Amino acid sequence: MKKFDKESLNNLFEAILLLETKEECDNFFNDICTIQELEAIAQRLDVAKQLIEGKVYTEISKETGASTATVCRVNRCIKYGNGGYKTVLDRINKEK
Repeated sequence: MKKFDKESLNNLFEAILLLETKEECDNFFNDICTIQELEAIAQRLDVAKQLIEGKVYTEISKETGASTATVCRVNRCIKYGNGGYKTVLDRINKEK
């Protein structure tokens, strides 16, 4: 299998940044992802939100249906990652 192509990833990011409405996002992501992929991404974001709110792994797993391994992986990203979850969740909270 070919190594991940950074140019392709940058093209994807550029495409996402060009989306202007929730409807455009819905159309694009439903075209580019399977339902299972979208559900997994949405679930991880929900897990991150609950982790930041201070909920415990078992509670999060029960409420979201995510495995404890997924909760642990998301928690590791929050603690040691690049701050992506926090950036997005902070901006969502500002919108509300």
